[in-house]
Amino acid sequence: MYSFLQHYWWFLVSLLGALLVFLMFVQGANSCMRSLGWTEEGKRLVVNSTGRKWELTFTTLVTFGGAFFASFPLFYSTSFGGAYWLWMIILFTFVLQAVSYEFQNKLGNLLGARTFQFFLVLNGLLAPLLLGGAVATFFEGSNFIVEKANLTDAGAIAPIISRWANASHGLDALLNPWVLVFGLAVVFLTRTLGILYVMNNVADEDIRSRGSVRLIGTVVPFVLLFVAYLVHLLLKDGYAWQADTGEIYMEPMKYWHNFTQMWYLLALLLIGVVLVLYGIGKTILTKNYVKGIWPAGIGTVLTVLALLLAAGWNQTAYYPSTADLQSSLTIANSCSSEFTLRTMAIVSLLIPFVLAYIAYAWHALDRKKIDKKEIAEGEAY
Repeated sequence: MYSFLQHYWWFLVSLLGALLVFLMFVQGANSCMRSLGWTEEGKRLVVNSTGRKWELTFTTLVTFGGAFFASFPLFYSTSFGGAYWLWMIILFTFVLQAVSYEFQNKLGNLLGARTFQFFLVLNGLLAPLLLGGAVATFFEGSNFIVEKANLTDAGAIAPIISRWANASHGLDALLNPWVLVFGLAVVFLTRTLGILYVMNNVADEDIRSRGSVRLIGTVVPFVLLFVAYLVHLLLKDGYAWQADTGEIYMEPMKYWHNFTQMWYLLALLLIGVVLVLYGIGKTILTKNYVKGIWPAGIGTVLTVLALLLAAGWNQTAYYPSTADLQSSLTIANSCSSEFTLRTMAIVSLLIPFVLAYIAYAWHALDRKKIDKKEIAEGEAY
């Protein structure tokens, strides 16, 4: 039962992570604000399109962190407590985003609308890059050490279980070129999803015509970066652990073995990739097609879900340590107690009702497409 609960909660955390990547189309669209909107009026159309959804993205980020803390507290203390510079920069850009939406066109704004638009673009570039880099460390590893024996040290005033092995506190991950490759792939993915969303959500022919052209410029680098990282991932040595002893060891082509041994994850990955390419391709090739965000969005969720599940299931260390191999975190050695996981599992049965409410709110917000009339009447950020 305990093992089932560990796998169940890793699935829920992975699903939240996959939904977060999809919802970051908000950041992606903001990063394309100038090229999509072009004029001041066009930029406001883009901002008002993403402004209806930014709270969903931020809420999902917080929920993702909360679920990780509750189900795998050792990861939370190790990553959020050790790599705090990385997470602080991410959170700071989200704070800038929230402030920018509310104050860019308010009376008395001394900084000017363009300053806050710059903050939105900054969040649109940095947040996907750093969050993508953080996810890449699930496969590439991070520089930390876990010492659970400190809990039994009678002389320790405030025992510390885990610590970062250098003073960079998470920023050193960006020195790994493969972490940057994955992070940049997420940046171009969110830009692609952002363009698809704005084309669907904004009733403006100028923006839609520019969006079709801009898609090509984002899709090409995304596909190249994602394929390069996927090939690297499937061929690289991975971090495995023994079920009976908990010992961590390196296994050649571990992630390839995960996908072949768990064929349903491979099927999920392939279906997700096909849906993403279908949504993008049909939008580019079909003049009046503006619903590409839906197949591409669903495909994104399925693809990211498959990758995250492959990082933690099948006796794989989901948060490897490059400083001390045996400090690597698995769903078995970093999870909460069986009682805690079981209690939270009962509460998690409410999740479908929450998702249904989000879908209803989404439909209500998008019932009327955003247009220039809305901007002229002052119903805008």
